[in-house]
Amino acid sequence: MLWKTLELWQQRSGLGNSPRTVLEELARIQTQDVILPTDTHGEIRLRCVTQPDPVQAALLDRLVLVLPKRMRLAEAEIPDIAISA
Repeated sequence: MLWKTLELWQQRSGLGNSPRTVLEELARIQTQDVILPTDTHGEIRLRCVTQPDPVQAALLDRLVLVLPKRMRLAEAEIPDIAISA
């Protein structure tokens, strides 16, 4: 069902009907964790999203999607060493 939905969304955006191509292109967008040591709070951990290349940016624009610059880390994802006591 999701595959067909993406295909229809893609067709309405004028991007053809190959969801696999869109998914492969967007799968190259990654997140990176930036860890900043501090004197008072242990570490500050930020999860940043890489900037899309021109092809990815065009796809996102046509699909009317906006990437966040940063993502929120869930407490369960933060290793114990990153949490200061």
